[in-house]
Amino acid sequence: MKSTKTKYENNWEEKSLENLEKDFWSEATSDSRLVKTCHLLRKKTIKNFEIEDLRVMIGQNIGLKFLIPSALNKLTADILAEGDYCKGDLLKSVLTIEAKFWTERPDLFNKLDKVIQDNSELLNQHMPELIRDFENQKTIIK
Repeated sequence: MKSTKTKYENNWEEKSLENLEKDFWSEATSDSRLVKTCHLLRKKTIKNFEIEDLRVMIGQNIGLKFLIPSALNKLTADILAEGDYCKGDLLKSVLTIEAKFWTERPDLFNKLDKVIQDNSELLNQHMPELIRDFENQKTIIK
């Protein structure tokens, strides 16, 4: 795996995805709740993201460079962090992102692997299918 560790500004969590990516989306033109939510969340500072905010945006593969580190911090504190749906829905969202992200950020993949290994007993009890999928994904990414 190539290592392309990202350099972050000192105060990156104080900024929104729009500011960090220098990409300002126009107003949502769809009535879709998901589209409207994503547009609004791009304006929210990273430090103010709730579990559900992270789950939604990561599930849409939006802002991964900035949101995955935040999600990993939340998962380190609570591997079964819950958004609006069920225990572990943030982890599920993180585990289903595009594999390309992980190949570009092996440092974050290794952190995810450690968090999962540190919580393997709990995860095998509550989410055994996700752990099997992750183990399969590890062979592809590494």
